[in-house]
Amino acid sequence: MFTLSGVGKTFANGFAALRHVDLRLGSGERVALIGASGAGKTTLLRLLNCTLRPSTGTLTIGQINSAQLHGTRLRYVRRTIGTIYQQHNLIPRLRVMHNVLAGHLGRWSGLRALLSLLYPLELDTAMAALQQVGLSEKIFQRTDLLSGGEQQRVAIARVLVQDPTVILADEPVASLDPALSESIVRLLLDLAEQRRKTLLVSLHNVPLALAYFPRVLALQQGRLIFDGTPQELSRTALHEIFAEASTPSHSEDAAHVRAHVAFGQHFPA
Repeated sequence: MFTLSGVGKTFANGFAALRHVDLRLGSGERVALIGASGAGKTTLLRLLNCTLRPSTGTLTIGQINSAQLHGTRLRYVRRTIGTIYQQHNLIPRLRVMHNVLAGHLGRWSGLRALLSLLYPLELDTAMAALQQVGLSEKIFQRTDLLSGGEQQRVAIARVLVQDPTVILADEPVASLDPALSESIVRLLLDLAEQRRKTLLVSLHNVPLALAYFPRVLALQQGRLIFDGTPQELSRTALHEIFAEASTPSHSEDAAHVRAHVAFGQHFPA
């Protein structure tokens, strides 16, 4: 699905968010992306969904160099890549059905989208997606009346309506409690398997990443420093990945690592 060769991203202020990343993501893979806050996880996901373009190197999506994507071709590729965000990116005052039906916007005309606000179109697709995430009874409810976990499920249902080939999730459980976090991660994995989607999930919660994903990527200061199975990730390597997490802004990352190492889960001696 994706091939990155020497990919780097430097912003206008001179900050190098990614540095010489070499990576291949295959069709149907389920991959977790870990790293301290500011390691470059969000930037990598924004490159993959074509919101950003590499400053250096080559990003290939399928057989297409992303630098060659413009206009209609770019919009088509973006439709095949669904993104779930930590902030949900929902419209709070609209009903759940309207937020879910927004998954059609990539293929609807502006007139059809406007009409659907007045008379919801293809409501059966919204209901089917909400049934898959366990929220069908909320279809007519205002979105801002839902809990944080329910709003994240609405965001997932919106991506299901979009029906992309690839699902990218950027810290989708960062604001949820542990039980809800686990249920959302399991839901994403189940849906990816059922629908045969490629899934890449950025997680600050290291235990979830190592418990549920067969492949783990780790970024540190913009560099990809680990790519392998959870069993291959040693305590030493994990501490190296989160070495920068000793600063106050990264205290939550460090806390997750300390708790996980304390229990000794998934790590070789």
